[in-house]
Amino acid sequence: MDLGTIVGLVLTLSLLLGAMAMGVGLGPYIDIPSLLIVFGGTTGVLLVGFKMEQMKNLAKYFMIAVKPPQIDTPELIKKMIEYSTKARRDGILSLENDANNEENEFLKKGLSMAVDGNEPDTIRELLEVDMEQSSERHKANAQIFAQMGGFSGAMGMIGTLIGLVAMLLNMSDPSAIGPSMAVALITTLYGAMIGNIIGAPIANILQVRDSDEILVKTLIIEGIMAIQSGDNPRTLEGKLLSFLPPKERESQFN
Repeated sequence: MDLGTIVGLVLTLSLLLGAMAMGVGLGPYIDIPSLLIVFGGTTGVLLVGFKMEQMKNLAKYFMIAVKPPQIDTPELIKKMIEYSTKARRDGILSLENDANNEENEFLKKGLSMAVDGNEPDTIRELLEVDMEQSSERHKANAQIFAQMGGFSGAMGMIGTLIGLVAMLLNMSDPSAIGPSMAVALITTLYGAMIGNIIGAPIANILQVRDSDEILVKTLIIEGIMAIQSGDNPRTLEGKLLSFLPPKERESQFN
């Protein structure tokens, strides 16, 4: 679980709702027509703009933002050094069982191709295509939340215009001005909250998750290439440790 994302969402909502409650209470901020315009309208245009498969998995993408797959990069480097040492000592075919039992699917794919004797250029090309296509899917999923931010703001503005029109048409009836004005203002509030608490932040953190995954997969590709070419494990370790921040670089050969 990513505590930063969870704490950020909870803190933002708590402060906003707390401020509302300390003012006039939460009741005045609940308006059914405004909810229908903003939430219903945003959902509708997202269904128009994206594939149904993507929309069905919206909750799954949200969970990736708050609970991303955990990869221990230093431990991954240690494992690849062990593979390199074994391959250098016993030959690349000695990694066949390791490849079959490997839990990381991307590393498993690379090791299997190396054990099968594929050309280095072929292995690199196939792994890079896999990485690029996966990244493109992640970016497309993040785009849903980015568009959600824009669409919710637009729906808020549409709701404001609807409320203003209703208010102007009922200027002769003072009792109708208040509800119409509430729709005009609260729809803008709902749109701004959805866009700036959910839409844009979740889109951004999903892009960060994608960058993290690309880093790990690039590390794996470099490791596979070095293992296949029989590089010295110390040399490989130096290369792979360069993917980590300086304070996390700890050699197992010390």
